[in-house]
Amino acid sequence: MSDPSDALASAKAAADRIVKLKRLNACLTPIKELRKSLAVQASTAHPSGVLYGMPVAVKDNICTLEYTTSCGSKILEGYRSPYEATAVAKLKAAGALIAGKTNCDEFGMGSSTEHSAYGRSFHPFDKTRVPGGSSGGSAALVASGAVPAALGSETGGSVRQPASLCGVVGIKPTYGRVSRYGIVAYASSLDQAGPFATTVADTALLLEAMWGHDPCDSTSIPSEPEPVLARLEEGVAGLRVGVVEELTDVEGIQPAVRAAVDSARNLFEKAGAEVDTVSVPSVEYGLSAYYIIAPAEASSNLARYDGVRYGLRAPAAEVATMNALTREAGFGAEVKRRIMLGTYALSAGYYDAYYGQAQRVRTLIIRDFSRAYERFDVLLAPTSPTTAFELGAKTSDPLAMYLSDVCTIPTNLTGATAISVPAGLDAAGLPIGVQVLAPALGEAVLLRAARSLEAGFAFTARPTLGEAA
Repeated sequence: MSDPSDALASAKAAADRIVKLKRLNACLTPIKELRKSLAVQASTAHPSGVLYGMPVAVKDNICTLEYTTSCGSKILEGYRSPYEATAVAKLKAAGALIAGKTNCDEFGMGSSTEHSAYGRSFHPFDKTRVPGGSSGGSAALVASGAVPAALGSETGGSVRQPASLCGVVGIKPTYGRVSRYGIVAYASSLDQAGPFATTVADTALLLEAMWGHDPCDSTSIPSEPEPVLARLEEGVAGLRVGVVEELTDVEGIQPAVRAAVDSARNLFEKAGAEVDTVSVPSVEYGLSAYYIIAPAEASSNLARYDGVRYGLRAPAAEVATMNALTREAGFGAEVKRRIMLGTYALSAGYYDAYYGQAQRVRTLIIRDFSRAYERFDVLLAPTSPTTAFELGAKTSDPLAMYLSDVCTIPTNLTGATAISVPAGLDAAGLPIGVQVLAPALGEAVLLRAARSLEAGFAFTARPTLGEAA
């Protein structure tokens, strides 16, 4: 696509599809604003860019110049950032059109996109189910065909888990590979942006367009990323694949999900890979460590929402009262829960017992994975223990909701990379995902392995626009 009229046609088609899929509540941008912005972008996009004319939706916790950034929260309702995220700027430089902001769990805190201040999102295959979270809006728009690609963010699995539940590809890059500049902070040592697409190749294309060193992010890796697109079709002959025992046999795993992992193992073996099981014993403590570390960092990061500098301000005669009333009115129940958990973990007398101990467990997990990668090039596991669950099924039980991320959290704690690939449908017609994991900076071998699985599974199931609308 190099003709401006083609880009305009692509922009209009994307807006029309998003309108038709309004029932999903996956896009938060008003349609008039979306149409106007897409038309302007299409007329000024770079024709030579590798993403020229491609509409890419962006999660609402990632700053854009074209649209407001609310993080799915009332405390930032109507907030317009004076700058844009580096990842977004790079996508635009490659010719992409930013197709609105997608619904998400408030500040990325959730696994179902039911904790948004602007209403829950719905699964594109089944309106009674969740699309996963916290990047559920992005996954739903890609799965339904509204946009060919979208950008999400991960703190504990918020790209891979909704990708699995919605039947699309979603990758969590190595921590520092994609700049965090312009991504509203939840837990700074864990946050990382990642793309959604319907194919591994498109996911790799977006990743190559937006990754690389950024002087605006002190955690950005200075070395040049290894090209990944050129190596996608090299196959997996001779590749060493380890099936993670603790994640494959996690409590509550759905039989169909377990069967999908077995199928993935068989596909790898048929393609010439050497497959064996591997134990990573400390992963059983990953969930507990994560839900101390992430809330602790959140309690620090979210202290900036005080009603003084930006966002919501509740009227009050005194500053301290105004701070309290603003947070009471602006934050939702799940955000308040995690702030309180984190504040408690960091409080005097409990810091070493909770936060310090969680960081030591994190080190154990990193070491266990390092030992696993001495034997194997990539690892294989479920992405989520179950397929998409019913709306409201876990909102009253936070622990049950947290368990949705038990298979994804370890990769965030280690700072490594992983990708979810569609592996079929369960008996209810809901997508199943399996994930491939690789060590830090291992995106080239990761995507090669993912492409092999994609070819083997040949997943093509998609809801029609009429069924999803």
